[in-house]
Amino acid sequence: MDHQLDIWLSTISNLGFPVVITFYLLMRFERKIDLLTEAINKFIEVSKQSDTR
Repeated sequence: MDHQLDIWLSTISNLGFPVVITFYLLMRFERKIDLLTEAINKFIEVSKQSDTR
């Protein structure tokens, strides 16, 4: 765990706090956007199947 903390502290000192926070938030949002995309695609498939019945 200390190694991860050292990496984060090194990154913050090299890039700056706002850049690190932005990167972190973008990574979290990307995962959520991927999940939303999957849900929308599943919804489209289900709606197409219900239209054909």
